[in-house]
Amino acid sequence: MTDVLISGASVAGATAAYWLGRHGYSVTVVERHAGPRPGGQAIDVRGPALGVLERMGLLAAAQKRRTQIRGASVVDRDGNELSRDTESTPTGGPIDSPDIELLRDDLVELLYGASQWTTEYIFDDTITGLDDDGAAVNVTFERAPARSFDLVIGADGLHSNVRRLVFGPEEQFIERLGTHAAIFTVPNFLDLDYWQTWHYGDSTMAGVYSARNNSEARAMLGFMDTELRIDYRDTEAQFAELERRMADDGWVRPQLLEYMRSAPDFYFDEMSQIKMDRWSKGRVALVGDAGYCCSPLSGQGTSVALLGAYILAGELATASEGGTVDYELGFANYHKEFNDYVNRNQWLVVDNIPGGAPIPQEVFDRIVSSITLKDY
Repeated sequence: MTDVLISGASVAGATAAYWLGRHGYSVTVVERHAGPRPGGQAIDVRGPALGVLERMGLLAAAQKRRTQIRGASVVDRDGNELSRDTESTPTGGPIDSPDIELLRDDLVELLYGASQWTTEYIFDDTITGLDDDGAAVNVTFERAPARSFDLVIGADGLHSNVRRLVFGPEEQFIERLGTHAAIFTVPNFLDLDYWQTWHYGDSTMAGVYSARNNSEARAMLGFMDTELRIDYRDTEAQFAELERRMADDGWVRPQLLEYMRSAPDFYFDEMSQIKMDRWSKGRVALVGDAGYCCSPLSGQGTSVALLGAYILAGELATASEGGTVDYELGFANYHKEFNDYVNRNQWLVVDNIPGGAPIPQEVFDRIVSSITLKDY
């Protein structure tokens, strides 16, 4: 049995764990957080990615967890409504579509639940060293004893530790988009009824949308700055920057800034993409944001992660014979099968950058559906 270590227990990591387990691999997942990571924005599963959930037996459960948002309003700095839209929303696109919009942590919970029975999960730990000696990958951890694995998969996001250790510094691969955003849980203090409300200031954006049957809400704060660099791990610096920029821009920003500091799931980062010529090196490969982050601005990050994990596991299984996996062939076919689709979806981000050319909905839909799920 081939032993595989996956770094990261979010969408790509949990999905890869499920499918590798289904294909007969022995799978271990290491995650820096103390459990499945909470929080995150409302995300979308579209097109062929819905087929991945269906094949996992999770489609009905995901549909039950839909945000059920009915529409969105734009208000002025005093909270007066300027416009409303019941046909589409900033987070989910067209309301009347087969797409599923649900909270990121709700999807991760489903994926974790489906994969945990065939996967060893190690939480509150991280990889500190990777030594691929040709016969195996020798792995050291921050807390757990060192172990050897046949393969290692980096599914550890935009700031991938595996990518850094094996492929080199992040700056070689990151393309910064100049948009910075925070997302965190707040009480539904606006009494939103399956609704979103947004305010766009001169240089900042703020939005609140109800979540989990209106029992809570998620807040988003954003601004453009192509020069700003803040360490994604420096929460205090992020708080200070948001407070400096948001405090005088009106609407409910003062309340949101108060809630921000006590939120259990505060997240802040610069919207960026990862672009690489290859996603594997020796016995190590990358999946999801670690190898080809599309950024949330594309609207396709989650779907691409689901599809990438499914295809990676499937191509490795296809390249296996007699209990031995030709991992080099599997990794090469994974890249060959998926690279064009990744490139098309990364291009979608231009629709969400100020000054970018709007992408017609029919073009967006055509790109989303431009890959067919193979049977593995």
